[in-house]
Amino acid sequence: MRSIDCNTQVCAVIGNPIAHSLSPAIHNAAYEFLDLNFVYVACPVEDVKGALAGMRAIKNFRGMSVTIPHKIEVMKYVDEIAAVDRNIGSINTVVHEQDKLIGLGTDGMGALKALVDNGVAIDGKNILMLGAGGVARAIAFTLALNTRLKELSLIDINENQLQELTTDLKAGTDAVIKSGGVSENTLSTEMEKADLIINCTPIGMHPNVDASLIPPGLFRPEQVVFDVVYTPLETKLLAEAKSCGLKTIPGVEMFINQAALQFEHFTGVDAPVGVMRRVVMEQLDHQS
Repeated sequence: MRSIDCNTQVCAVIGNPIAHSLSPAIHNAAYEFLDLNFVYVACPVEDVKGALAGMRAIKNFRGMSVTIPHKIEVMKYVDEIAAVDRNIGSINTVVHEQDKLIGLGTDGMGALKALVDNGVAIDGKNILMLGAGGVARAIAFTLALNTRLKELSLIDINENQLQELTTDLKAGTDAVIKSGGVSENTLSTEMEKADLIINCTPIGMHPNVDASLIPPGLFRPEQVVFDVVYTPLETKLLAEAKSCGLKTIPGVEMFINQAALQFEHFTGVDAPVGVMRRVVMEQLDHQS
């Protein structure tokens, strides 16, 4: 058991719900592996403003990971946000630097690395993205700014959120952007041309593991399916896509990448990615 004292740097993940989060297990394992005087906890939070005020007031509250549904609102309560993250319009990381709270995002680059590491070609491809919330914003902007995709189509049930992201992408990037509401006809039309499908909604996440937005009959050969949900390791969407012979990428890949980036922002040292990956897989195996 590592010693915890008044110099211990505290990090936390906030969200609602948060019980499913694997962040404490992997960050604490990495701290222990490198013998760092840090501790990481999960905090169910509804009052985001109050949580950030508490972080600001506690000198050794070093870092905060932010998950659903707070990735957009939390931007209101930090002191600095890099221009790229402000354009994205959501963040998932807050670092306490002396008397300032610095907000940034690691989801987008974590997702892009997951795609690249799995050999997915994006340039010249049609991408269908399900969802337009915080994680969708991060991934959409990252892909639009860092690749030469052919077209990005967005689908979401929340029309206001969908229109905001569509407008922001068209204003902030040169990518070809399309959007539409969730309907059988829209899904069918977009699936006919999609090369890469990315689920950025919580549909299929534990405990609602029997849910999926895409009927298996809409899959076609050569498509790639990437689901940002990582609990369970293989969602219904991924299982059905795999049964149709499609290449699939589980959300755990993005989760490990973004967590490693957060770890480095919090601690200032290179993340032991192998340790973090091992702990995540052990935790997910235990849950299944």
